[in-house]
Formats: sequence, C-alpha cells, structure tokens
Amino acid sequence: MAILINERTPVIVQGMSGRIGQFHAGDMIAHGTNVVGGVTPGRGGETLLGRPLFNTVREAVEATGAEASLVFVPPPFAADAIMEAADAGIKTAVCVTDGIPSQDMMKVKRFLRRYPSDRKLRLIGPNCAGIISPGKGFMGIMPPHIYMPGRIGIVGRSGTLGYEAASQLKALGIGVSTSVGIGGDPINGSSFRDILELFEADPETDAVMMIGEIGGPQEAEAAVYARDHMKKPVVAYIAGLSAPKGRKMGHAGAIISAFGESAQEKVEILSAAGITIAPNPSSMGETMAAVLASRRAAA
Repeated sequence: MAILINERTPVIVQGMSGRIGQFHAGDMIAHGTNVVGGVTPGRGGETLLGRPLFNTVREAVEATGAEASLVFVPPPFAADAIMEAADAGIKTAVCVTDGIPSQDMMKVKRFLRRYPSDRKLRLIGPNCAGIISPGKGFMGIMPPHIYMPGRIGIVGRSGTLGYEAASQLKALGIGVSTSVGIGGDPINGSSFRDILELFEADPETDAVMMIGEIGGPQEAEAAVYARDHMKKPVVAYIAGLSAPKGRKMGHAGAIISAFGESAQEKVEILSAAGITIAPNPSSMGETMAAVLASRRAAA
C-alpha cells in the first residue's frame, strides 16, 4: 500500500505541453505512473506523449476520471491552476512551481477552505519535489531510480535531502513506501503533521524519516503529534545547525524569526517528543537502520 499515489491513480499534468512538463510527464509514464492526459488551454483535442490534451481541468476530469494533478505552471498563473484543479474535483495536486507569491498562496488557502472535507483538494507543495511510491508511480521531479520499494515513509521540506535519504536507505537494503516533498515555502499546502497522519494510518509503512530545516513551526507541531498519536518510530534530521538568526537560507521559508525555529531548538523539541535525531545528513540511513534493528530486538 502507499499514500497519495499508487499504480492505479489516474493523473493529469497541468502544463504538460511545456518543455519541463513534457520531460517529466514522459519520465512519469516510463516509470509506470497512470498519466491519463494533460491540460494546456488552447490545445484541447491534440495528443502528446500518446495522451490527450484538454483545455481545462474539468474537461480532463470528465473525460478521464483523473483524481490527481501535477502542476507545471509558471509562478504568475500557478495559483489559478491549483484552484482550477480543486474546483474540478481533483483530490490530490502536486505543485512543483517555485516563486509563487505568498499573497497568491494565501488566496489559494482561503479558496480551498470553502470545500467540504469529502471534496477538499489535498495540495502538496508548492516549491517541492513531489511524491513517489516506488514501483507504483510518482508525481514530480525526483529521480525514481534511487528509490527502492519498501516500508519506510519519507517526508521533507528539502527535495535533495529526500533524495539523499532514499539513496542511503537503498544502499542499506531498506526500501521506501512513499516519499513526500512538502516544499520549502512559508505557505504550503500540506504540513509535516498532515503527512505523518497518513503514514501512521498506512498499514504498509513501518517507520518514518522526517527531514526538516530552520524556520517555521511545522517541525514542532509534528513533534507534538508524533508524541501523542504515533505508534510508529520517527527519525528526524534538521538542516541548518550553523544558520545565523534572521538570514534566509535557500528556501523562502528557511529563516529563523521566532523562538523554536532554529535547527538546535527544533532538535531539542523533537528529541523531547521521543523522536530519534540523525546528527548529520550522511547518517540518516544509518540512524533509521539502527532504530529498526532496535525495534526488531525488542519485539
């Protein structure tokens, strides 16, 4: 089992006819993702990569039964593309677009609140690597060959650190159930807590690797959830131990502005919640392997 996407999930790509969208849509198809079409206004009725193109998301949903959408739309238009997907009944949208204005994302968040829970779109991103269930399908820009199918969930703000974690786990013979990049922007669709809830409920995920960084309260909120609700072990790595307060570090959301937002403070909060901390990025896989070995010995 996997969260958010599997081999049956019907996926469309908004912006599939663009150079980047076409490249990654082709990669998704080649690795088994059930891509059923693309959306490019003005090109409805054409085909691309052997899939039909539609003018609107609603047309694509009605014709193909699409339930998920990957958004490859430039920053000025990305918010409208996300809201169009929500209005058309898409259940899960992944937006990889970087540089969406915060005002636009505030508008998106308000828009999504208007839908009841059974019709609400789950947004992953923006500014994220996407989601992958190895051997089943993916939506995003990650290199699928580094992921081995297995029973460890990965969730992180940094796409590249997510790749590193998957690569280290594979080298140790440990596979991944699903990896989710939630993105590094200050206003995003899904939080660490949101994804931890899905992994806790997934019967085929045994443990979770959480990769955070400086800035924002999400890691602290995840720590409280894990302490109070999770039975599965969580291993965490927090990037930015040497980052000075007030300086932006890479991601738009990676800036320390309040107590509890530095890497060291987050490490302390997570440790107090019973989460095992990987001391550096090169030890993420080894730390998870040690936690799994300890669980097996105690069983």
